Amino acid sequence: MDMRQVEDVRAELARFVADVFASVPRRDQRAKGDCYLRGLMLDGRRKSIAAMAGRLPDSDEQNLQQFVNQSPWDPQPVRQRIAERMVPLIGPDAWVIDDVSFPKDGRMSVGVAHQYCGALGKQANCQVAVSVHAVTDAASAPLGWRLFLPKDWEQDSERRRAAGVPEGVGHREKWRLALDMLDELAGWGLTPPLVVADAGYGQNADFRAAVADRGIPFVVGVRADLAVQPLDAQPTVPAWSGNGRRP
Repeated sequence: MDMRQVEDVRAELARFVADVFASVPRRDQRAKGDCYLRGLMLDGRRKSIAAMAGRLPDSDEQNLQQFVNQSPWDPQPVRQRIAERMVPLIGPDAWVIDDVSFPKDGRMSVGVAHQYCGALGKQANCQVAVSVHAVTDAASAPLGWRLFLPKDWEQDSERRRAAGVPEGVGHREKWRLALDMLDELAGWGLTPPLVVADAGYGQNADFRAAVADRGIPFVVGVRADLAVQPLDAQPTVPAWSGNGRRP
């Protein structure tokens, strides 16, 4: 890529940042948003703040860290604008609901617990988030994500205070978090052509019923031991054979 192409990409990114971060009130915060996105897209496997700041000539690690973790700007309008842009751009065949896991060493990151970690394929110490992605065979983009807070965090006031968990935030099942995101996206005028999820969600009858009640077509995984009956099936009591307790 020559310098002119680099400048064209930089200008395109600047227009994107100006659009999606338009709700962020301060100019310096919007500039840090531009730095953060460039850091994510530059070469280099490590995408931590320190690693990205080292690759950006116009970035400061402390300022970038503050933008991501502490700046008082509302992320909801930013997420909404990204979703509004990406859905028509991708033209998704489906929305995928799935878990995303983040292995952790300590116990003070918000929501960290010993639970199934998809990134490692086993039970491990990690954070888990529920995500909704718009997908095709060629592209995908996250439309929403929620960090899962395990039950043992609800009564752990010490960890909640140290991690900055707001008072009103508590445990909520993953399938309910997924429905919350579908409802939020619907409020933005975005509806899926199809919802796809694995058995972690598909095995839950309440989740399937809630998606159906919203008029959303879905394809979900189920385990082989799930009993399936026709819609018009009627329960019956088997005839008593004369042995054992009468049914």
